[in-house]
Amino acid sequence: MQKNIGENQVEILEIICILVLIIIGLIVFSIIQIRMAGMKIKDFYDFIQANQLLDSLYEVSRRYEKMSQNQQIVFLMEAEKIFNAFEKVPDMLWEDEYQKYSKILDIYKDIKIARWNER
Repeated sequence: MQKNIGENQVEILEIICILVLIIIGLIVFSIIQIRMAGMKIKDFYDFIQANQLLDSLYEVSRRYEKMSQNQQIVFLMEAEKIFNAFEKVPDMLWEDEYQKYSKILDIYKDIKIARWNER
């Protein structure tokens, strides 16, 4: 009985080690793929965060006419973060999000022009 329990623990430990090695291999492979695409890991991470922000700004942009001055300023700052992150990655990564990006860019331009005209 004692021997079987010890053998089972060794087998479980071997399986865990194999799974950890596979996970490390996948991470290394992903990093290599990102670098081969000409990106830095931080730029890719920033792109992922900006992509999430893009969705929330897209929802806000639907009611942009009702934004206050402060909300417009926040919108402009957040949009600039998105633009900076998206320009650092290849277009093929975000071509599915182009419609949202374009809508936010149009509203960004409209707000900038309106603020410029106010001055």
